[in-house]
Amino acid sequence: MSLEVEVVSKEKVKPSSPTPQHLRHYHLSFLDQLSLQINNSMVYFFDAGDVTNKFNINEASDLLKKSLSQVLTHYYPLAGRLIVKNLLLDCNDEGVPFVETRVRCHLGHVIDNPSPTDVSQLLPYEMDEIVDNVLGVQFNVFDCGGVAIGVCLSHKVGDALSYFEFINSWAAVTRGEPEPIRTHFQSSSLFPQKDMSGYDPNSFIGLHKVMGKRFLFEASAIESLKTKYSKMIENVQESQKPPSRVEVLSAFILNRFIAATRAEGHSKIHLRYAVNLRPRMDPPLPVFAFGNYYLSIESFPTLNEKGECNNLGRHLREEVNKVDNDLLVKLRESKEWNPNREEIDGGIENSENEMEAFIFASLCRFPMYGVDFGWGNPTWAGPPTWKFKNFVTFIDTKSGGGIEVYVNFTEDDMVKFERDEELLAHVSTKGVK
Repeated sequence: MSLEVEVVSKEKVKPSSPTPQHLRHYHLSFLDQLSLQINNSMVYFFDAGDVTNKFNINEASDLLKKSLSQVLTHYYPLAGRLIVKNLLLDCNDEGVPFVETRVRCHLGHVIDNPSPTDVSQLLPYEMDEIVDNVLGVQFNVFDCGGVAIGVCLSHKVGDALSYFEFINSWAAVTRGEPEPIRTHFQSSSLFPQKDMSGYDPNSFIGLHKVMGKRFLFEASAIESLKTKYSKMIENVQESQKPPSRVEVLSAFILNRFIAATRAEGHSKIHLRYAVNLRPRMDPPLPVFAFGNYYLSIESFPTLNEKGECNNLGRHLREEVNKVDNDLLVKLRESKEWNPNREEIDGGIENSENEMEAFIFASLCRFPMYGVDFGWGNPTWAGPPTWKFKNFVTFIDTKSGGGIEVYVNFTEDDMVKFERDEELLAHVSTKGVK
């Protein structure tokens, strides 16, 4: 049953100071060109008592708009318009859409049993909605007085870390933090644009009807899986580090999907995994470097005779370790948009009839719950449903060392996956509190 969400106002928030004329055009980088034109999206939920002890709802709304105006002066590209065909942002201070709504239910209705479908209704745009606004905000007020702040940032101009750095900067201004805002808009000079004729990063979006679900793995369940997979990994050496939480859960989710959907006929997996490039550059970039500083590594781990991929974690680690400054220099200087394209195309062609594609993304250790607008950290934060199949995201729980796994499968596959007995034996049925 969908939420009843009533829009009560819409306006645009403009930067508190005009953007200088010499900064009018912000050019996209080569890595921006590679990125999907979708919206990085997250909703932050705050209990009624935390908010109303500090402000009434009108005061909170006004404060958010005032601080957003102030922070946009520093993040000036976000108040402009995205012109994809010209590969630039017109930093014209047009402003950011700010939507205020009333949600006709209690906050607990959403967060006691979180659903990506509910989260989608609390955002200004759909994840795959093509808009020329770079940023959008929706301030949702529940009947109980609790609030949810939904923010969309175009993935065409910034990755997940850019998203979180902006949100935390906005929150810091809202609560009156005296520290200066740090920004770094140099991506187009570090990774100049290339000829991308024939390349469409959005070509596979919308091809399937996708369902999103959240599965909670508590710390004890993850430790149990780590022990199990450590024993199952082939040819492991004592000097090698044990598999990480994300590596183990990646293998577990993949194996349960294969088993549940009877996809054992797939002897190869086409795997994509996002790698943060900032610490891998020489010199390293600061965490607040804004842009798409990530690379999707592509690999083809094989399944064993049982149709399992127990070595997935080790395989992921080996592929991630290949992303070093030498590769980034090659990527920047090559005339080809992907210097390893022949190798990847060959892997796809050789496995065309027996391959299942997956995308894994980890937001673990990202500053998800440090957001404080002056009324404390969020009770919970979560994403909407993604719009392409077999996309899996890992997010730390607020406390306790657990991980929330968001899976996005076709409806047929999801029905089978969520009934898998071994999966159900490891996931928790608890809400977020």
